[in-house]
Amino acid sequence: MAQSLLKTPPMPVRTKLLHHVGLSLYNTSHGFNEEEVKKKLQQFSGGSVDLQKEDNGIGILTLNNPSKMNAFSGVMMLQLLEKVIELENWTEGKGLIVRGAKNTFSSGSDLNAVKALGTPEDGMALCMFMQNTLTRFVRLPLISVALVQGRALGGGAELTTACDFRLMTAQSEIRFVHKEMGIIPSWGGATRLVEIIGSRQALRVLSGALKLDSKKALHIGMVEEILQSSDETECLKEAREWLQQFTNGPPEVIRALKKSVSSVKELCFKEALQTERDLLGTVWGGPANLEAIARKEKFNK
Repeated sequence: MAQSLLKTPPMPVRTKLLHHVGLSLYNTSHGFNEEEVKKKLQQFSGGSVDLQKEDNGIGILTLNNPSKMNAFSGVMMLQLLEKVIELENWTEGKGLIVRGAKNTFSSGSDLNAVKALGTPEDGMALCMFMQNTLTRFVRLPLISVALVQGRALGGGAELTTACDFRLMTAQSEIRFVHKEMGIIPSWGGATRLVEIIGSRQALRVLSGALKLDSKKALHIGMVEEILQSSDETECLKEAREWLQQFTNGPPEVIRALKKSVSSVKELCFKEALQTERDLLGTVWGGPANLEAIARKEKFNK
């Protein structure tokens, strides 16, 4: 009987997706040629995406193009993918803060790249590239928070939805300006926004191109908290302290928890339960579990 309970049937394709790091939504079967897209994006330079990995298991991902309100150049889009791949391989990581340099988050795509990639085919190829990148970002076994200072516009607003949580400074703003540009979100932002605030609120936010100041964003459930400080250094310190309440603990436990919750977004109920079971097997009887049992500290905190 016990042996039959432990037997695992072949994993459906969608379940396999979550058990393998680095798999993307789109490939050549969807008419997507990643190398061609990379060559085009490489033409648009400027700015950088910087990653700092701290000893406590928290990473700081910084969008650094302040002369253009941290707009994504083509090179920055490529670097974002590179940093996501680096984070996929960071086995000691537990949490991630995403922020923009010089007190602003991001104004979305650099218009120079947008103008040059003007055909529907170009737009769809860029859409698939960024959806691939941000889907891999969402699947990272790290608890992530977007630290929104200044403005998060367009693609910048979409990036905030790829994080598990969002924090805002008092004077900051999130705005999905896509309607004003004659398009719709294309980096997965609309889909994720519905998950965060529900379809009715998402439709209001998107169709109204609403300016979400910190109070309004907090009211509709877009953000978790308004930070006390607006100073770049101090609010990063606040964000780090806020995140650490969720990342305190052994990396293998925090990462398994994140994977378990993330699986529900992409799997049916039965498959999500099976994934939870498989993840439990990676920590049950492990060092953290045995140490906690030895301390007999189940509810003593």
